[in-house]
Amino acid sequence: MARDQIDMTPLQSRDELVAWLEAGVKPESEFRIGTEHEKTPFTLEGHQPVPYEGAKGIGALLEGMKLLLGWEPIMERGNIIGLYDVTGGGAISLEPGGQFELSGAPVETVHQTQSELMAHLAQVREIATPLGIGFLGLGMTPSWSRAQIPVMPKGRYKIMRNYMPKVGKYGLDMMFRTCTVQTNLDFSSEADMVKKLRVSLALQPIATALFANSPFTEGKPNGFLSFRSEIWRDTDNARSGMIPFAFEDGMGYERYVDYALDVPMYFVKRGDEYIDVSGSSFRDFFAGNNKILPGERPTLSDWANHLSTIFPEVRLKRYLEMRGADGVPWGRLPALPAFWVGLLYDNDSLDAAWDIVRHWTAPERQALRDDVPRFGFKARIKDRYLFEIAKECLILSHAGLRRRGRIDHLGRDESRFLEPLERIIETGRSPAEEMLEKFNGPWKGSVEPAYQEYAF
Repeated sequence: MARDQIDMTPLQSRDELVAWLEAGVKPESEFRIGTEHEKTPFTLEGHQPVPYEGAKGIGALLEGMKLLLGWEPIMERGNIIGLYDVTGGGAISLEPGGQFELSGAPVETVHQTQSELMAHLAQVREIATPLGIGFLGLGMTPSWSRAQIPVMPKGRYKIMRNYMPKVGKYGLDMMFRTCTVQTNLDFSSEADMVKKLRVSLALQPIATALFANSPFTEGKPNGFLSFRSEIWRDTDNARSGMIPFAFEDGMGYERYVDYALDVPMYFVKRGDEYIDVSGSSFRDFFAGNNKILPGERPTLSDWANHLSTIFPEVRLKRYLEMRGADGVPWGRLPALPAFWVGLLYDNDSLDAAWDIVRHWTAPERQALRDDVPRFGFKARIKDRYLFEIAKECLILSHAGLRRRGRIDHLGRDESRFLEPLERIIETGRSPAEEMLEKFNGPWKGSVEPAYQEYAF
């Protein structure tokens, strides 16, 4: 989320927390598609991380983008840390290690997602190229150690950086070395939200396999196809994972609120200041029992901020956020929204997808999620390879997009954006497997060529 919310009304009842989520309900005619993607900046010369400071730093890049786009700057303690498009709703923000994120505006079709992406890349290039900055489309930085990566000047990241090592092995890697592409989709009722949440949670490992793109750590194969996905398995299990309660009877907004109330907080924002409350629950804060802010009650802003620090494989806010995919090069980015829109925004495809996953148990879903970072398409559930299920889902998504019938100016529907995924299924190899073949072949055991071949 680009801006930490600004509604400072103190909360009186749990019903308000539920109502905040419920306000996301929209009629189908108003369903939108939001796509967020992160990319790693690197110096064109030497392929090094880009610092925030200096004439050729990330700060200068954001200043240049501000002048070019006329977007509102997001400032923190005198530093520009992002940009916000007042008219369209898009935003540019920085992840902890300088990963450059476009949070796309809510659009109606995947064609518009593609147009937005192409415009963004042209704009970024115009400013970045003279600064000697390129961008990499991988799920994880392939050659840098964590120590090499500069820290962006954002207060919330300082708090997270101190807290992460207490709760998992890979939290700092998640913050500083990973990139993702995400799709945000709407729901028309509580029942529709629950159905979409269940289907997308169960099938998130398919997106992980189709987009697996992080097989290298510090210049060497790391033994995984999506090390980014592996990182999330040991980042902070109190706030991430496959949320099995979503499949239990009685699931709805209230059940998610009860889950979120017990997730440990990171921070509370007051004015310009981020107050470290890490490890304490929102439930205690809600009861006025936060040790750092005794007697103080949370606001709606605090609630919205807190929900944005929960990281399950699919996240509920006022929309559903698909979180299972590695960052990929630009040509493959629109395939992610296309895949999920075809499955979730077409009722026949959604029903058919539910039929695929409805008999899976929580331990089976978890085992699949645990196996997919290493085995990709070769992971299994019940007696099926993930590859077969991915193939089936791609057919369903394709059919869903055809039935949606959103046509571009050349008369093509959105199913054309699935082509990169169809090629992956044809070859039977995930992007990471293709990259490992290059590493062991033409790249001669070096990851440096990735900075050309997988750059934006």
